[in-house]
Amino acid sequence: MAPGPGGEHPLMGTHNRLLRIATVDYPRAYPEIIAIQPGKQPERGRRWFDLDDEALRDALRHRGPRLVHFVANVSDVRQAAESLQALGIDRGDVVSASRMTPRGLLEWQITIRADGQRLFDGVMPTLIEWGATHPAAGMGESGITLQALVLRHPQAATVRAAQAAIDLQGVGVKEGPAGLCAVLDTPRGRVKLESAAA
Repeated sequence: MAPGPGGEHPLMGTHNRLLRIATVDYPRAYPEIIAIQPGKQPERGRRWFDLDDEALRDALRHRGPRLVHFVANVSDVRQAAESLQALGIDRGDVVSASRMTPRGLLEWQITIRADGQRLFDGVMPTLIEWGATHPAAGMGESGITLQALVLRHPQAATVRAAQAAIDLQGVGVKEGPAGLCAVLDTPRGRVKLESAAA
């Protein structure tokens, strides 16, 4: 199944497409295929998720789309950001954002660093707190489901401590070269989407 329509992010000069991969263990999971919107500049700082980083842009240009980051849904984004700050991890400012969809306005609060960095080679999540409506509610079933999300990083202990600080569960952490791995069940069997960090 092809990803469905997403929308535009005027704040960051990006746009996206979305695909529902939710399960009981990951009830709101979806991958976001995000790209710079031609001719659009961000309204503040650099674009999120390192999309203005030349090394990442070069990797995407030459090796194609891949997993580069993930976003963790939290119940109180300001408190979660403060918990990371107490560990010496600056997740950035909490910014209010929104975009219009056919089902109405989506609103959320998200952490954004002025430099756009993902942190820890992409395995330290950006934090998000959704408003009244979550985008997964408007997505059709894809026939694809997320079975596991596993992170690798040389500083695995720090990543685990950060997950505990924000009460992030269901995401595995292993010691090793930085990268992400999503295990998906699909109509064609089980697949792994893996990435090395840029």
